[in-house]
Amino acid sequence: MTSDPARPFGRVLTAMVTPLAEDGSIDLSGAQELAAHLVDRQSHDGLVVFGTTGESPTISDGEQHAVLEAVMDAVGDRATVVAGVGTNDTAHSIEKAQSAARLGVHGLLVVTPYYNRPPQAGLLRHFTAVADATDLPVMLYDIPPRSSIPIEVETLVRAAEHPRIVAVKDAKADLGAVAWTLARTDLAYYSGEDMLNLPLLSLGAVGVVSVVGHVVGPRLAQLIAAVESGDLVTARAVNESLLPVYTGIFRTQGVIMAKAALKELGLPAGPVRPPLVDATPEQVAQLREDLVAGGVLR
Repeated sequence: MTSDPARPFGRVLTAMVTPLAEDGSIDLSGAQELAAHLVDRQSHDGLVVFGTTGESPTISDGEQHAVLEAVMDAVGDRATVVAGVGTNDTAHSIEKAQSAARLGVHGLLVVTPYYNRPPQAGLLRHFTAVADATDLPVMLYDIPPRSSIPIEVETLVRAAEHPRIVAVKDAKADLGAVAWTLARTDLAYYSGEDMLNLPLLSLGAVGVVSVVGHVVGPRLAQLIAAVESGDLVTARAVNESLLPVYTGIFRTQGVIMAKAALKELGLPAGPVRPPLVDATPEQVAQLREDLVAGGVLR
């Protein structure tokens, strides 16, 4: 677990999938096995459990509680476990945050409320209300492709005044906004869009919350170390080696292909829950080609 205030959740985190049994029920032992694999063999110093890639919209609060408890039992003594608790209902998000805190998780991920399109004042009130609900550090999740509402720079500046809002997972694809927020706050930035890992790190992001980290964690650690040491030649080379993996995992919805990739590697994954659909044989065949090109499979 990290003790560096500049990177409060570590360097390499993956937005972990939620392993399911073939009947669609939660696979708790699979969640523990996958969490341990990511921490012990894929160079992760943290996991985000029940971000979007964990299929949080279709997994009940009770199921999420059980998975968080299982992951904490598996790796909570040696990795930072961040619980995704954001919803588009502030009261519900507070309940989820307090439930996760009682399990002993190390931090909270709070996504921009989606669908109901609150104004920036509503975003600020939502984020600070969730941050007030526990003593845990909070990472905001800025992802307008899903929420439709970006967190504006001025809102991030205001949010950063809260002592427990310490980080942002950025999937906004607005490098100018990131640069301004880093210039005006001490928020720790984490790349939440794998294809933009290198440019975000070069701007000053301290780590990644990745989907491809399920299969290339050590290379993400290498990428971060190269940027921090000023070795951009190595950083670019590592980034280029990862391009086929970035592309392959995101040819369709990330969790679909991440689970397909894990199955190819013999790791716990299982199906996705509706309305998502599992990868087709044709998609899996293309994914294998991408993973071979990216050095994951032979």
